[in-house]
Amino acid sequence: MHGGLLVIKPPGMTSHDVVAYVRELWGVKVGHTGTLDPAAAGLLVLCIGSATRLAQYLVDCDKVYRAEITLGLGTTTADAEGELTTCQDAGHVTGEQVGEALAALTGSLEIVVPAYSAVSRGGDRLYKRARRGEAIDLPARPVEIYRWELVEFAGGKYPVVLTEVECSKGTYVRSLAEVLGEQLGTGAYLSFLVRTQVGAHRLEEARTLEELARTTGRPARQDLLITPVEMLAHLPRVIVDAVTAQWLSYGNAQTVPQGAGQAGLVAVVTEDGALLCIAEATRLEQGQWQLQPRTVFAGA
Repeated sequence: MHGGLLVIKPPGMTSHDVVAYVRELWGVKVGHTGTLDPAAAGLLVLCIGSATRLAQYLVDCDKVYRAEITLGLGTTTADAEGELTTCQDAGHVTGEQVGEALAALTGSLEIVVPAYSAVSRGGDRLYKRARRGEAIDLPARPVEIYRWELVEFAGGKYPVVLTEVECSKGTYVRSLAEVLGEQLGTGAYLSFLVRTQVGAHRLEEARTLEELARTTGRPARQDLLITPVEMLAHLPRVIVDAVTAQWLSYGNAQTVPQGAGQAGLVAVVTEDGALLCIAEATRLEQGQWQLQPRTVFAGA
């Protein structure tokens, strides 16, 4: 049994809790393609069986979140799990001002990694050092915010704004919430977060843990999985004939008359629709393309 499993992570569980749950429930090898904070909910893309070899090609996918942010308040963790650190009346803020601030924060940004995160620094996890009360030089990282829109605005002393953000890998939405608070001059924290999309995969296609528990038998469980080709829907696709497929399966570079239209990683698929390999595509002269296998999946 192999493929991708789209799961809805409930709040209160870590991503590793979900992986361990599925591993024990189904008795299969399970990997994940990017974690969610324990307090957050939403889409996790799990790799089942031999498809764990594809995880490295999914961790870089862009993500979409629904982020609820409370203005006027700040916490130690930048989310609802932390202790209150700041409190100021933000009742003067309007929805129009929030929308303008979100637009100003769209594009290339440098965000500071939260102190309570699993990032390693000085040979230890940041959250462990933060819990010990150590002074931490927090690293900054570049991210891309492709879209950040206001969905709903609820005014009051501490306005609550519901936003939707589409961003690159490595984006801490908790940090974005704090940046928004700084932009508005009110402070802010992430009061709730739901991940709705990972690459081409959407939350509405995902399964609950209860649904997984009710599904018994290998065939029925396999039916819950998406295929390896579907897992890599974010990559351009190249279909090759049987002779080319055989050579690529040995790890040999091959020249093909038609590529995916762009250089970079591509999913190479056989004529019967099975994933053969992930390859690096390079454009040659006279419209030819070279495919160099990076991970051969056929027969895995």
